[in-house]
Amino acid sequence: MNSRTKRTRLAACTIGLLTAATLALSTSPASASGTYSGLAYVYGAGIFQDDWGNEGIVSTSVNTSSNATCLWQKVLWASGLLSSSEIDGVFGNATVTATKKWQEREGVVPADGVAGTDTWYNAGIYLIDSDDADTAVDKFAGSKYAANVSRDSEGRYNFYDGDGIKRLAGYDYRTCS
Repeated sequence: MNSRTKRTRLAACTIGLLTAATLALSTSPASASGTYSGLAYVYGAGIFQDDWGNEGIVSTSVNTSSNATCLWQKVLWASGLLSSSEIDGVFGNATVTATKKWQEREGVVPADGVAGTDTWYNAGIYLIDSDDADTAVDKFAGSKYAANVSRDSEGRYNFYDGDGIKRLAGYDYRTCS
């Protein structure tokens, strides 16, 4: 093989590797799973019982600091696994530990401390509507407390933070406290 052919093959391999690396970096783990809704908010429509079956990942490496993480922490608080002072919208060590305990309790495998699609789905089972309408939701019924959550007219989930302020559960920003 002459040096010109080798250089051409090397250039083609380099371009192929760069393209693959770019695609891998541009795809978040949540969207790579093929089940994430791709929306910027925790979202639901229609009958609320299956609303959280296609949510994105919140973890120490994905959506680490977000209102979606804050909503997840409200779930953990309502389940008696986090204190109210630990609800800050940052997925840190206390949230990882509480998430693992929640997953073990609920039978989510693996209990890896990452709130992914299966974990969100299992949490969605505890969404309730106190007036028994099929399309409204007003609480997450944890084993210790009930957390006030709701869906707005656009299907976006809202929750009340530690200061009693209603917040949108978005993946790409954090305003909760």
